[in-house]
Amino acid sequence: MVSKQKVSFEQLVESEHLAADWAEALSPVEDEVVQLYDFLERENKSGRAFLPAKENLLRAFRDPLSNVKVLIVGQDPYPTPGHAIGLSFAVERNVKPIPRSLRNIYRELQSDVGVSPADHGDLSSWTAQGVMLLNRVLSVQEGKAGSHTGKGWENITEYAINVLMQRKQPLVAVLWGNRARELKPLLTGAEVIESAHPSPLSATRGFFGSKPFSRVNRHLLQHNLPQIDWELK
Repeated sequence: MVSKQKVSFEQLVESEHLAADWAEALSPVEDEVVQLYDFLERENKSGRAFLPAKENLLRAFRDPLSNVKVLIVGQDPYPTPGHAIGLSFAVERNVKPIPRSLRNIYRELQSDVGVSPADHGDLSSWTAQGVMLLNRVLSVQEGKAGSHTGKGWENITEYAINVLMQRKQPLVAVLWGNRARELKPLLTGAEVIESAHPSPLSATRGFFGSKPFSRVNRHLLQHNLPQIDWELK
């Protein structure tokens, strides 16, 4: 666990909380990341708990940059204690009940490619295949959705997307919700799949029936890349 108030990318790489190639690629925004960690320390000392846990803030960057072929963008972490783990839409395997947005994702997954809903919210089998689960904002005040919007995370995640595009490697981007869809101009040259957010408030307005999973695999096949096995073990 990273417990020091002052962090550095070197520390995060050493503690296996940040992939080395991501650390190198994000080095121009390292100072901004450190400032955000300092902001969260101040929030915590003021009695405003934040999510996810500090060691999971950059969890989306824990798998190598070189492996990423699919990007799924969400909005900000779950504000419910025990839910946010640093990967968009995912929760730990033991979390019950599964968040409603994720249940809607499973419903569309079954409708689209016939995969039965998992009884857990662990999406790590997707990340192991090169699916990056990235929120636009990487922290939230406990119990207050969207509370860290505009604090600086957007600059970090947008920079990360620019890094992905600069690789000149095929990328399929899945943008769920208006905040995610704002990123489309950064994704020129990528295959972009966009729809409403899977939350109960919007899933019926364009998420259900959007078939993102089969569309991702179709695009990967067109680029001669291995398709994603969407089944969660």
